[in-house]
Amino acid sequence: MEPTEFRYWSRLEEPAVKLARAAWRRLLGFDPAPDEATVRTFASMYYDADPLAEAFVDEVYLGRSIDEGRALLDRALSEGVGAIDDAPASLRALFEDLEKDPSWVDPALVAEGAKVFRRYGTAVFRFAGAITLAAYTESSVAKPLALTGAYAGASTRHRFLETASFWIDVSEPGGLAPGAPGRAAALRVRLMHVFVRRRLASHPEWDLEAWGVPISQADALLTLMGGSVAPGIALHAIGYRTTTREIEAMMHFWRYVGHLLGVRPRWYPADVREGLQLAFVSFLKRAETAGDDGKRLCQSYADAFAPDGRGSLRERLAGVLEHGVHRGFTRLFLPPPLYRRFEMPPAGAWVLYPLALAPFVFAAETLRRRLPGVDEVADQVARRARRRWLTRQLGDRAAAFRPVQTFQR
Repeated sequence: MEPTEFRYWSRLEEPAVKLARAAWRRLLGFDPAPDEATVRTFASMYYDADPLAEAFVDEVYLGRSIDEGRALLDRALSEGVGAIDDAPASLRALFEDLEKDPSWVDPALVAEGAKVFRRYGTAVFRFAGAITLAAYTESSVAKPLALTGAYAGASTRHRFLETASFWIDVSEPGGLAPGAPGRAAALRVRLMHVFVRRRLASHPEWDLEAWGVPISQADALLTLMGGSVAPGIALHAIGYRTTTREIEAMMHFWRYVGHLLGVRPRWYPADVREGLQLAFVSFLKRAETAGDDGKRLCQSYADAFAPDGRGSLRERLAGVLEHGVHRGFTRLFLPPPLYRRFEMPPAGAWVLYPLALAPFVFAAETLRRRLPGVDEVADQVARRARRRWLTRQLGDRAAAFRPVQTFQR
């Protein structure tokens, strides 16, 4: 079963697509279109969700209360499920699953992938935010955010910073170990997604036949690729020298993060080649029906770091700089046709900012590769810089990963 808005097969034989496939084969040596069975599997994953976590949400969050669900989760994370005498069976099953890693996990490769991701510092946050906007043409992605208001108006900045906090927690050394902040954050985000999925599935505007289930395994898989293959290739434009092996280590790292998030796709790209084939499928399958919902989400993101004019002169100047860098990355990495369609604000000369960094990033990357010890120093610098950035942006607020409980319409 595939969603009716999965348009891949109707576009595969278009003349322009045939020309693009031929050029791709000539340049890269392989067909960007995966085999038919792989595409069918991916398309059907729009109807896959997370039954293990959903059982806990149904039994406790929705069956009892949200407060009781959060309290049980917090206690299980801090003390262990064994410390809860009357722990619901669904909670025990969820933690038993989490405590046993799948056979494919390579801890050394997970750690290597996390280190590669850390190396990008805050640049990968801005990049990931920008490329996510391209997905807002799709109703399956835009509708959950539009209906809940999660990335609309004033909430956009804090939600983006919560996501950045999650990225930092999961990619810190040891961040995914039992009891570590990244592992706890992954479980909280997982349950938040389930809660939203349950609420949206019964919303009158949700079209199951056209879009699949809310926050599906298929869309979640694309998000994992957006944290690995996409930056691994695209950020070469601003000086990073990520190798194919390093990209594949990031793919493995994000696969494990996805596992903790409840993302258990029936097909996961084995290497960069398959990751690029998935990108090709995701481009062709687009229906682009999100309309004004997608436009409003993109415009809210563009304005997320607009300075409010408050604070000292230094704070106001820092706000102007942050807003400019934010717009510059968005303008550089969001495809121009989408930038125009979404009626995004002009970025001016800020679009040159990421490119101006390229020579310095390239030089640092070269030194890191050639001089013993520089790699570890660079890792420490990147870790401190992104923590410092997050603290400055969040202020006294903290990432809570609380599910939205009301709809905007």
